[in-house]
Order: sequence, then C-alpha cells, then structure tokens
Amino acid sequence: MKKFALSVAALALSAAGAFAADLPSRKAEPYLPPPPPPPMWTGFYAGLNAGYGFGTNSNTQSIGVGYLPYTGHYWGEGEGLFDASSTLGAGLALSGVGNNSNQNGFIGGGQVGYNYQWGPSFVIGIEADIQGTGIRGSSRTVGVGGDSSLAAYDNEDSDHYTLINSSAAGTTSVHAGVDWMGTVRGRLGYLFTPTMLVYATGGLTYGGVYANVNNYAVASTDIVHYNGDWSGSQGAFSHTFVGGGNKSSTLVGWNVGGGLEWMFMPNWSLKAEAIYWNMGNMTLPTVALAAAPEGCGDYCGPSGSPATAYGATRVNYQGVIARAGVNYHFNWFAPAPVVAKY
Repeated sequence: MKKFALSVAALALSAAGAFAADLPSRKAEPYLPPPPPPPMWTGFYAGLNAGYGFGTNSNTQSIGVGYLPYTGHYWGEGEGLFDASSTLGAGLALSGVGNNSNQNGFIGGGQVGYNYQWGPSFVIGIEADIQGTGIRGSSRTVGVGGDSSLAAYDNEDSDHYTLINSSAAGTTSVHAGVDWMGTVRGRLGYLFTPTMLVYATGGLTYGGVYANVNNYAVASTDIVHYNGDWSGSQGAFSHTFVGGGNKSSTLVGWNVGGGLEWMFMPNWSLKAEAIYWNMGNMTLPTVALAAAPEGCGDYCGPSGSPATAYGATRVNYQGVIARAGVNYHFNWFAPAPVVAKY
C-alpha cells in the first residue's frame, strides 16, 4: 500500500512539471533608463528687480565767455559804445571741471524676457527691463579769470580808444541725475547644474536724464581811456553775475555685464547681476546776467543792456548697476515630457 501511494505522488509531480513546461513564457524586458527631463529654461518669463546704481565718471565740464556793452563819453565830447568782450574774465571764472559728481542711488523696476535652452548646458535669450531710479550727483567748481580788451571809442574823435580790464572769481554748481532707465539685452548662459545658470549679457541702454546748473561770479572792471599821449583811469567798479540753466533729455547708449540665475523651484528663479552702462554726454547752455552798475564815472555809463556771461556745461552719464531679481517662468512653449513605453 505504501509503495502504491509513493508511486501515485511521483506520477502527480511529473505531470505537474510537464504541464508547467507547456505554459507560454514571457522573457524579461531589458532595462530602459528614465527619459531626460524637458528643458526647464525654455519659455517666456517676467519678474521684478531692485538694486543700487554706482556712478563711474565724476567729471562735469563748464566753459564760459562774456560780453560787456557800455555807453561811454569822454569829457563831454560825445558818446559812443564800448563794444567789447570785457567780461571774458567772468566767463573764465565760470569755467572748470567738477570732480565730485558721481551719480549714485537706488533703482527698482521690472523685466520680461524669453529663454531657449539649447541642449543640456546652454541657454540663449533676450531680456528687456525698465526701472525708476534715484541716481543723483552734484559737483562744484571754483574759478578765476581775467581779460584786457581794447575797444574803439565810437564817436567823432576816431583817435580815442578804451582799454577795458576785467578780473573775476566765480563758482559753478551742477546737479544731475537719471530719472528712469531701461535696457534691451541679449543673454548667453551656461548651466553648471540643471538649475544654476551663469550668463553674460549686453545690449542697449536708454534713459531720461537731467541737469541743473547755477552760476555765480563777481567781476571787477577798470576802464582806461587813451587819447594820443593821454590816458586816465576812472577806477575799478564791480558787478555780480547770477544765472545758470537746466535741461532734461532722453539718451541712448550701451551696456555689458553678467550674472547668476537659480531655478529654486518649478517656474521660479532668483537672479543677481552687475551691468555697466554708458549713455554718453548731455550739454546744456547757461546764461549769467549782471546789471550794468551805476556811477562808473566820466568814462562810462549803463548802456541799458546787462553784462552777460554765456556758457555751456557738459555732464557725463555712466555707471554700474548691481541688482537682484525674481522671475516667474511661464514655459508656455516648452517641450512636453517624453513618456517611456514598455
């Protein structure tokens, strides 16, 4: 009986093995790595920025010339016009170079742009920004000048001449700055990691600038009349010049710089960058007037026209922006991820 039971068990095991061998088999699929992530940098973005602007050129340049129209007479023999640039001294006193006008201040605004990720490591794009600024600066020059002008005394005695000597001291104050500024720049970046981009940037800078100039000078004038072998001086008299000018304009220049941008979570990035910008120069005219003084003696009297010192001031606008910003990446046109098939 025991032998019979063992024989039945062995037969059953043999039949089960044969049945299992006849079942269809599925070979193991080869291992497929996960697909690479889609380029996360491709697409439009927009954001905000804030920082500080540092001026890199402290110079303002002012030049001036003068004109002093007076009517004169020579001991009652007739009156004429001293038509001479005898206030050149005042013009020179209002000339000079200011060296402390670095324009510094806070800036803040927004930016928009588009990136295209080229392969796993490179990003190219374009960005435009605009911001208001508190970039301001001032300078002050102190100058002296002198001049001697020989003017014909225009009356019936053509042999009468007048020598006008002038000396002056003055100051020119310049206040200048940038009210707003924008850039349009290309960007070329390299991905050290999939989320960390280092980039170079450069392009166009434009902005609204202004300058205000205040002139002040005191001139001392001495008039000497020549008539053959005779000469005489009435003595020096003084007059004060006050004036200036102001101007606003929109300038266009260039920029170059670089920065870092970190995609710290999906669709969001932080950036820090430094950009050198240069919008060139703006020149504004200035006028300083001085009323003709009374009581300058027998040799001259007011002509009814004020003494004038004409000038021009040139201001340079350039600097470095250091700022940080945040961007939201829309990724509207980013490639869809690839789904693996098994």
